[in-house]
Amino acid sequence: MSGDERVDRLVRDADPGGLGGVGDLAGVKRALLEEIVPESGVEGGAGTARRRLRVRRFAGVVTAAAVLVSVVPASMVLRGQAEGGGVSPIVTPAEGVVFSPLALAAAERNPRLLIDRPGWKVTDLSGFTEELGMIRFRRDERELEMNWYSAWVYTYRYSDRRADGPPKSVRVAGWPGDLFQNLNGDFTVLLRPHDDVVVEMSTSGNWSREDLDRVLAAIVRVDARTWLAALPAEMVMPVGERAAKVLVDVPLPPGFDVAALEDIGVSDSYQFGVGVTSRVGCGWIAEWQRARASGDEAGVRRAADALRSSHGWRVLRDMNKAGDWPEVFWEYADEISAGTLRPSYVPGLGCQ
Repeated sequence: MSGDERVDRLVRDADPGGLGGVGDLAGVKRALLEEIVPESGVEGGAGTARRRLRVRRFAGVVTAAAVLVSVVPASMVLRGQAEGGGVSPIVTPAEGVVFSPLALAAAERNPRLLIDRPGWKVTDLSGFTEELGMIRFRRDERELEMNWYSAWVYTYRYSDRRADGPPKSVRVAGWPGDLFQNLNGDFTVLLRPHDDVVVEMSTSGNWSREDLDRVLAAIVRVDARTWLAALPAEMVMPVGERAAKVLVDVPLPPGFDVAALEDIGVSDSYQFGVGVTSRVGCGWIAEWQRARASGDEAGVRRAADALRSSHGWRVLRDMNKAGDWPEVFWEYADEISAGTLRPSYVPGLGCQ
């Protein structure tokens, strides 16, 4: 597959409805969810290959809606930290922790389910919006991922999971649900709609049914502040501090407002990197377009040079180990260097 074909495909993945959701909205949502949650029968199951798909498809589609205004040191927030580095999720916010209204509102909208057993770490967080989101827990070689969606998705997801065979009834944190196991041995638990939300859990790694039952029995629903306090320190670091680390070797376009990055919000390092570099890239593209339109040759060269340098940005090089966002970014950066740019950059990079 050529570079152009790969980028076109990634853009279609990121905007399944076609530039802004024209057409049947339900169809757009269905296509998006189908892409975000690939079938567990795909080679690699719910492990590395699945993560690579997810981080690519969330990029440019979903922006986190939560923000932390200020935090105290992580050692105070995560005072339930267990031996071995695992975070015991049943913690309470330490005195001095201030969560913004946006953070609390977003947490209120999601299921706020945590594993109340020592050693389980929150390793990934994506979405965190009203309609979709993902949180992944890990202990040793086992992972449990929770995806949440609007309740209308339930029938669609149940139909897909039913192809794995007849379900078995389970209860998680008091919610009834159905348990499925695919041919690869991975388990999926689909909880029935509750509070306009449906939760789908999936395992990866070496799980037995007994292992799963013990973990399901330890899952609890908590309040918004407790849920936020259980997230790793990196995810609740003040946005300005996180952004400074990401932007250390990144040239900023004219008028770039670092303070505006606050609305990227609570997310793992990959999704935060997507949000920051998307805005930087879009800013340089806008500057390149302005300079071309006004005959500002120096401005054109400056923007092209800045985007060309993205191949060396530490944040993108680090992210390239986990997903395909950097490759998409570099494709458009290289087009700018060559003096061309396809309109697909708008959905591809999440530009406005």
